[in-house]
Amino acid sequence: MTLTATRPSTTAPPVSRKPASSRRARVPYAFLAPGLVLFTLFLAAPIVYAGYLSLRKVKVSGLGLGSKSRTEVWAGLSNYARSMTDPDWLPSVYRILGYGLVVVPVMLGLALLMALLLDAGRTRPAISGFARLSIFLPYAVPAVVASLLWGFLYLPKVSPFGYALDRFGISAPELLSSSWVLYAVANVAIWGGTGFNMIVIYTALKAVPTSLYESARIDGASELSIAWRIKIPIVMPSLIMTFVFSMIATLQVFAEPMTLKPLSNTISFTWTPLMKVYRDAFVRNDVYSAAATSVVIAVATFILSFGFLKLVGRRAFHQEES
Repeated sequence: MTLTATRPSTTAPPVSRKPASSRRARVPYAFLAPGLVLFTLFLAAPIVYAGYLSLRKVKVSGLGLGSKSRTEVWAGLSNYARSMTDPDWLPSVYRILGYGLVVVPVMLGLALLMALLLDAGRTRPAISGFARLSIFLPYAVPAVVASLLWGFLYLPKVSPFGYALDRFGISAPELLSSSWVLYAVANVAIWGGTGFNMIVIYTALKAVPTSLYESARIDGASELSIAWRIKIPIVMPSLIMTFVFSMIATLQVFAEPMTLKPLSNTISFTWTPLMKVYRDAFVRNDVYSAAATSVVIAVATFILSFGFLKLVGRRAFHQEES
């Protein structure tokens, strides 16, 4: 009887590998993860917490001196009612509406005009590049710094323009007076925001094929006709986007009037809705009313922005209603 020795099998068991498609599908989420974490921590969570605070209030027992004399209790919608019935609320809303009626049309009109002039092809590349940089540069200046610069230019006693007018016997206007302060604040926003909107519109114009312009010129169209009938309709989505951004910035204006406030008695602590939030939270130490006002501003911004996009989106972006 013969015994045959058998070797154990050295073949490794098959290793299950996940398909490459599933691994590739996870790559976008890996890139999005840091942004989602930052969005959650610094935007979503504060919004939720502000909504929570807006429904709470502090109940004071006795003289409010003991450790347990102040307790946080449910307030319902009382903070919203108190905030909306504040006598300073409606004037700040009307003031910000007037501010927006000045800032948004003028800023977008100047941005569109400058973008069309730069795209007209009548300037040399070097001059065009210098012009783009010069127009965009004010956007890189922080709002606080820009407000300080313009604030001192507004004061007749320290402004070089006021000195020049005095030399000619002309009295410099009080630009920070009650009659002009709205336009003075609006000027700072227009100076700082026109360059950004111009770059957005100009980038959209550069993406248009030049064959469209050449065909129009062959047909005898003038530069004005090309701008009105071809360029402006094509960049309409960019105009809509810049309008929405400008509207949101208008509702949230804070830095400019807050910086100019020490230079003028015509700007109160409630000159804009966000300044009212600041006063309630840090001057009156009423974070619950401030949170309610913040939620109202956020909801108004959301409704106006998405309502406007819904109104004009179908025409500007060729969307079909589902």
